[in-house]
Amino acid sequence: MSIILPCLYSFLACIGFCIIFNIRGKMIFYASIGGALAWLTFELAAVYQNDLIQYFAATVVLSLYSEIMARVHKVPVTIFLIAALIPLVPGSGIYYTMEHFIQGNTQEFLSTFIHTFAIAGSLAFGILLVSSLVYLWKKIENNHKLKLNKK
Repeated sequence: MSIILPCLYSFLACIGFCIIFNIRGKMIFYASIGGALAWLTFELAAVYQNDLIQYFAATVVLSLYSEIMARVHKVPVTIFLIAALIPLVPGSGIYYTMEHFIQGNTQEFLSTFIHTFAIAGSLAFGILLVSSLVYLWKKIENNHKLKLNKK
C-alpha cells in the first residue's frame, strides 16, 4: 500500500497538469498512466538507495512509455512526457535551495543546489538517452528499408 498511494497521487497530479496543458480526451488518461508508471519505477528503484538512480530509472521508463504511446496514438511524444514528468521535478529541493540562499547559509545552499541540479540532470539525461536511442533506431530502420528497396 505504501507504493500504490504515491502512484495514485502522481496519477491525479498528472490529470491536473494535463488539464492545465490543454491535453484532451483519452490522452489525459494515458499521460497520467505514464506519471503513475514513472512514480512506480521511482519507488521500485529505491532498492539502490540512491535517489539519482531512482530519478534516472523513472525518467527512462517514462520516456520509453511516451515514445511507444506517441507512435501508437500518432501524437507528439511531449503529450505524454511533459505532464507525466512534473511529479518527478524536485520542487522541495528548489525551494530549500532558495531558502538557504536567502538566509545566507552558503554551505547548505551549495549542497542543496548541487544535489537539486544533479537530480535535474538525471531527469534530462534519462530523456536524452531514450530519445537518442529511438532516433538512432529509426535512422537504422529507414536505412535498412532503403537498402531493401534498392535490391
